[in-house]
Amino acid sequence: MAKVTRDDVARLAGTSTAVVSYVINNGPRPVAPATRERVLAAIKELGYRPDRVAQAMASRRTDLIGMIVPDARQPFFAEMAHAVEQAAAERGKMVLVGNSDYRDEREVHYLRAFLGMRVSGLILVSQGPSERAAAEIEAWDARVVLLHERPEAIDDVAVVTDDVGGAQLATRHLLEHGHPYVACLGGTEETPAVGDPVADHVEGWRRAMQESGRSTEGRLFQAPYNRYDAYQVALGLLSGPDRPPAIFCATDDQAIGVLRAARELRIDVPGDLAVAGFDDVKEAGLTDPPLTTVFSDRPAMARAAVDLVLDDSLRVVGSRRERLKQFPSALVIRRSCGCGEPTP
Repeated sequence: MAKVTRDDVARLAGTSTAVVSYVINNGPRPVAPATRERVLAAIKELGYRPDRVAQAMASRRTDLIGMIVPDARQPFFAEMAHAVEQAAAERGKMVLVGNSDYRDEREVHYLRAFLGMRVSGLILVSQGPSERAAAEIEAWDARVVLLHERPEAIDDVAVVTDDVGGAQLATRHLLEHGHPYVACLGGTEETPAVGDPVADHVEGWRRAMQESGRSTEGRLFQAPYNRYDAYQVALGLLSGPDRPPAIFCATDDQAIGVLRAARELRIDVPGDLAVAGFDDVKEAGLTDPPLTTVFSDRPAMARAAVDLVLDDSLRVVGSRRERLKQFPSALVIRRSCGCGEPTP
């Protein structure tokens, strides 16, 4: 059976191949509704399937969006990737995901691989890309949108949440329960990179503590972002003589590790230890007790990132501040902080 071509569709629809192309690609020129319906009916009747490879070669762009995340096994990044995939599907695009594993060389590897595949654009969720990554983006003249984090090395459009403000909300709430101070479980770096969300969470905790007249000296503890390693850190912290009365964790995954350690050590949460996290991953409502945390609107952030990476008209120009799209944070109150009833 002969392969159905665009010419066949045009003949059956009584129009030109250019109009068929406009219908298939949804542009660049408008098509009258009646003509569009004839083309779509012809495509269905003939069983025509566009040659995406040929289209990509002609336009030097594919229907793909590349996305690089630090670790898709972590719930926050998994949920963010899923939100981007849904937003991209609404725009007729597919998403390729690569894991950098928090390593510069892996990040550069995926940058080269995705850009070499002529993706329509690249969404980068990074933990502070190196100068090598920044140089790679510049060399390819890539369409890049930074999501969740805005590293200092790269000056592209960024979509973020109010990390500092959200951390302040959570820390203030714990202090309002009457605790003499709140400890903080930060990241693994003593001096994290500028634009790192975890660094901003620590900064928000620090500001809330200082506003209330509490010292932060000796109350910031380093821990990996995942629950498994954070659990090990929490075992040592909670079994020591200076166990904190309350802990703000820079990520929900860390907080889940803290809750596990507390249960193992028979420490009542929230009676003897109040806990709050940041991200509001889906598991946060299922922990025991349910976790008080900070919500970031990942679906809205994902849609904004996809729109920005695909639409040149939406890509903000001007100063670094003007190239930032920031979404607000909100406190989600559940029982781990000491409040009675969880937020629905």
